[in-house]
Amino acid sequence: MSYRVIDLHVHVQPLEMFKPEALELIRRGRKDFDQLVEWFRSPAKFVALLDSIEVERAALINYVSPDVIGFTPEVNDWVAKYAAPFPKRLIAVGSVHPRYVSDAAGEVDRLVTLGIRMLKVHPPHQLLYPNEYRQGLGTQAAIYERAQHHNLPVMFHTGTSVFPGARNIYADPLFVDDVAVDFPRLRIILAHGGRPLWMNNAFFIVRRHPNVWMDISSIPPHRLLEYFPRLEEIARKVLYGSDWPGPSVASMPANMDAICRLNLSDKAKSMIFYDNAAALFPL
Repeated sequence: MSYRVIDLHVHVQPLEMFKPEALELIRRGRKDFDQLVEWFRSPAKFVALLDSIEVERAALINYVSPDVIGFTPEVNDWVAKYAAPFPKRLIAVGSVHPRYVSDAAGEVDRLVTLGIRMLKVHPPHQLLYPNEYRQGLGTQAAIYERAQHHNLPVMFHTGTSVFPGARNIYADPLFVDDVAVDFPRLRIILAHGGRPLWMNNAFFIVRRHPNVWMDISSIPPHRLLEYFPRLEEIARKVLYGSDWPGPSVASMPANMDAICRLNLSDKAKSMIFYDNAAALFPL
């Protein structure tokens, strides 16, 4: 690998919190599932894995989703504890669900003190629109306001989900346009670039707003330039992520190698693999 790499979208999560049907989707077809269990139990073993594939840092995506995935608010404490021994290698990502919290601003403050460095909003798994604060969901606005205060990036899942119980009506990145307008200092990341239905919407929002980036996780690398033929134009706002060990991602190295083979400039690949994420998450 000739580029420095930050993988901004890795799902290292507490397997014991998963609903059985959600866990089965991850287990299905994975010959390395027993090894996966070991990596998820041991941050040292996971960091050793990152060393072996030459990934400098990884963002560990976790979020509250009691209805679809099974994660309760305790998932935040879990990921903070997991990442704590390796603060220069692991970026802890947590969540505040506006329907399961009374003091949303206070919970954001608490997560910051825990060491959480990014918030994740997963509309299809949390069963809400990103802009429901415009219809009176005040706790959601409080989350964004407090994240903006702390300069804490917020990642929004955009695009479809195949997990049992997911509601894809919430998945269009266009709903995040309101958030970018109303919270102009909030650093926003559109996960998955709206794939596979709303790539044009994601591209528009990234180009429109100076405070919006997107990651390319779970997009099949060989189709990336088919989905985003003008990717080079926005390379300074694109972030690498693998979505490993998601159902469509068998191998992190294979994913990186495929992106290296794309018809993009070396400068664009360097920005996507490392430079943009390093600027958002300085050591």
